[in-house]
Amino acid sequence: MNLVAAPMHLSSASATFEADFAARLHWSADQDAAIEQRVADILADVRARGDAALLEYTARFDGLNAPSVAALELTQAELQAAFHAIAAPQREALLAAAARVRSYHEAQKKACGESWSYRDADGSLLGQKVTPLDRVGIYVPGGKAAYPSSVLMNAIPAHVAGVGEIIMVVPTPGGEKNPLVLAAAYVAGVTRAFTLGGAQAVAALAYGTQTVPKVDKITGPGNAYVASAKKHVFGTVGIDMIAGPSEILVLADGSTPPDWVAMDLFSQAEHDELAQAILLCPDAAYIDAVQDAMDRLLPTMPRAEIIAKSLSGRGALIHTRSMEEACELSNRIAPEHLEIASHEPHRWEPLLKHAGAIFLGAYTSESLGDYCAGPNHVLPTSGTARFSSPLGVYDFQKRSSLIEVSEAGAQVLGPIAATLAYGEGLQAHAQAAQLRLKQR
Repeated sequence: MNLVAAPMHLSSASATFEADFAARLHWSADQDAAIEQRVADILADVRARGDAALLEYTARFDGLNAPSVAALELTQAELQAAFHAIAAPQREALLAAAARVRSYHEAQKKACGESWSYRDADGSLLGQKVTPLDRVGIYVPGGKAAYPSSVLMNAIPAHVAGVGEIIMVVPTPGGEKNPLVLAAAYVAGVTRAFTLGGAQAVAALAYGTQTVPKVDKITGPGNAYVASAKKHVFGTVGIDMIAGPSEILVLADGSTPPDWVAMDLFSQAEHDELAQAILLCPDAAYIDAVQDAMDRLLPTMPRAEIIAKSLSGRGALIHTRSMEEACELSNRIAPEHLEIASHEPHRWEPLLKHAGAIFLGAYTSESLGDYCAGPNHVLPTSGTARFSSPLGVYDFQKRSSLIEVSEAGAQVLGPIAATLAYGEGLQAHAQAAQLRLKQR
């Protein structure tokens, strides 16, 4: 098969640019109606039959027959054995990545995850109490590829937040367990792990079964069935986000080697055919150089067919009038991963408002963020970076307001509350406040 890297070439100066740009960005997050119905049926079945339904679906979808769900649980001894069995360079890489991820999230906890309070002039105490969730579930994909990095990125911030129990589910089609995923679970401090996947695993975490404990929140990426299941169970449990296809946007001023940028675009295109890779650059000659690099490098890629389909279906190389305009277009896209491939990245970073993660400078490849830089790689997709954030310690905590009104404070606040309560027709509210007023 003769594969070519054929992203769409656009120019912001073109009369048809707005229509072409919108068409290239369009991706519907709406799930296929058949998937939605199938997921709803699976969730209802697991909720009703528990372990029996889990065993049936695991045998049907993963080809894994087990006598009980307990037999699908990975023991801590098995996780530890996997850690010691993998090659030394893999052990060292896991430990180094985990240390950096933990260090970043420890800093994040100090910055935004602490309780606070103050007393006002009348002695009333007002504040916020931050507490960790009791039990969370993390979903780790395990079909076409294995993702030990997802284990670290989901489990470590939960651990740092102080979550009491971390329950991992990971599909193992045919019963094949990935040693690196198991080792990552050991390094990250996963409490319990089950070889379960798909909508049925999400259902087990959300509702609980005879063997799998019910959790308070589910995080982690998955296929269309997993995304649909998470959407269905939201409200029964919390979720992190509904993730769409992976995305990368590179802002380039022409100073970064074209091969580097071409490979960075490939790094997201290789995820799947719906992934999106976009280059924004004011230098037309440089865009041509990146295209040449893509043409030359594509045949060397093991996942060349996926990359080619991704680039032809959703990729784009866009010639802009300036770097300022490139920043404006980037804000409209609100990409998951945003690279500033420039010799002066800090000049452009202040202009960028919407992105899941921003990678500054030519040496900061997106792949470093995926694995070991430290910040979380679970990021908002499909433009949701306009209103949502990367997974973090804060996703595994909840906040309770603290209110302690002094006797003096009740005299000030009581009349205010009573006036507003009477205005809403809520007499008991008003009288509850008035009863605490000193009789004059």
